[in-house]
Amino acid sequence: MNQFSLSGKVALVTGASYGIGYGLAKAFATAGATIVFNDLSQEKVDAGIANYKADGITAHGYVFDVTNEDDVNATVAKITKEVGVIDILVNNAGIIKRIPALEMTAKEFRQVIDIDLNGPFIVSKAVAPGMIAKGSGKIINICSMMSELGRETVSAYAAAKGGLKMLTKNLACEWAEFNIQVNGIGPGYIATPQTAPLREDGHPFNNFIIGRTPAARWGTPKDLEGPAVFLASEASDFVNGHILYVDGGILAYIGKQPK
Repeated sequence: MNQFSLSGKVALVTGASYGIGYGLAKAFATAGATIVFNDLSQEKVDAGIANYKADGITAHGYVFDVTNEDDVNATVAKITKEVGVIDILVNNAGIIKRIPALEMTAKEFRQVIDIDLNGPFIVSKAVAPGMIAKGSGKIINICSMMSELGRETVSAYAAAKGGLKMLTKNLACEWAEFNIQVNGIGPGYIATPQTAPLREDGHPFNNFIIGRTPAARWGTPKDLEGPAVFLASEASDFVNGHILYVDGGILAYIGKQPK
């Protein structure tokens, strides 16, 4: 038996019409899962469905806001009826606002916390009853190295991701008796279309990341696929409350010694 097979599983990946979430959903589909994703507008959902179709994947897209508890609960009920009980949840939807703390308003701070921390709590709570009734489930939170390291201009994001790390551990403790595993993936710096301008040769930030990463390169969405499939599959049935950092060694590294 293939411990890494996701055949027969329904996987909800929030915010997966593009980017890292899209890459993880494709990996799940390759492993046999049925893919469900959401976005904030029908236009974005339709674009996501078209992208999956171009990759040979039949995906189910729904419009909902992860911060709206009533909306989430109603849509999870609809997904359960139309697609099936959600076996795998990836809390991927999130935002970042790069604003110095002294310039950031409380409203902006709350928005990041709401999407990046309250959202995963709301969606996890919505899918958990179905998992409990079924006697199994996998929840994967997309965490961050910023729950371990500090950096300028990302105070709200770091606070949210630090909270998400501890939410991951606490939900793992609460729901383990129901055979639900709650873990996180902490990506390093990943090469996506959004980071393309920063990765140009000679760009100071590109040089900074290459020098700060023992692997001496940016990660790719593909680097996250294996860890995600592992945490979504039977292979990780005794892994719980763990944050798997996929960062090329950044968190283990103090930096190069000056010559």
